[in-house]
Amino acid sequence: MSSLGSLPVQQRYDLIVFDWDGTLMDSTATITRCIQAACADLGLPVPDEAQASHVIGLGLQDALQRAVPTIQPDQVGAMVARYRHHYLSQDQALTLFSGARELLVYLKEMGLALAVATGKSRVGLNRALDASGTRPLFDATRCADETFSKPHPAMLLELCDELGMSPARTLMIGDTTHDLQMAQNAGAAAIGVTYGAHPADVLATCPSVALLNSMAALRQWLCGE
Repeated sequence: MSSLGSLPVQQRYDLIVFDWDGTLMDSTATITRCIQAACADLGLPVPDEAQASHVIGLGLQDALQRAVPTIQPDQVGAMVARYRHHYLSQDQALTLFSGARELLVYLKEMGLALAVATGKSRVGLNRALDASGTRPLFDATRCADETFSKPHPAMLLELCDELGMSPARTLMIGDTTHDLQMAQNAGAAAIGVTYGAHPADVLATCPSVALLNSMAALRQWLCGE
C-alpha cells in the first residue's frame, strides 16, 4: 500500500460520491427483473440476467437500448413505460443495504462532503431519497436525465463544480464499470463494490483503488473499522 493509501480517508478526499442502485440501495435484482418483464410484455428478446444487470447505472433509455440491441426506435417509449410500470409497483419495498445509512452518517460526521451520481431519473432519485430518509445526508446529487449518462464524466465534474471540489480529491464508489470509467474520465479515484450489478472480474478491468465485496468491507476501508 502506498503512503497515500495509508492516510485517513478525510486526508485523501474531500468529496465522496456514491452510485445509488446496487451500491447503496439493494435493487439490482429488482431492476433486472423489471427489464426482463418489460421486454416480455412487448414481445422483444428477453435478455438474460447478466445482460440485463450489465446496463444498470446507465440512463434508462440508454440502458434499455443496450439490453435489447434489436429494439426499434419507435418501441423505446413503450419499453420505458413498461419498465416504469413494473419498477414502480415494487420500488417501495426496496431498502438500503444493511449498514449503508450508518456509513453515510459516519462519513458526514467526519466532515466529508457526500453526493450521489446515478442513472436514475430526478423523480426516481428524489422518491428513493425520501423513502430511505437519506436526503439530508447528501450535499448534492446528479441524475442521468439532467446531464450526460455514465461513463461520461459530466456528473462528477458538475458535482465538483457545484460543491467547489477538485476531481483529484474526489472518490467515486459504484458497483459497475460505468461508475469506474466515469471516475477515470473525470480524473477522480474510484472504489468498485462487487455486491451489485457487475462481478469482481468485470470491475477488475477498470482502474480502482479497491474492490470490496460487502458494505462492511467498504466501511472498514473508508473508516478504518
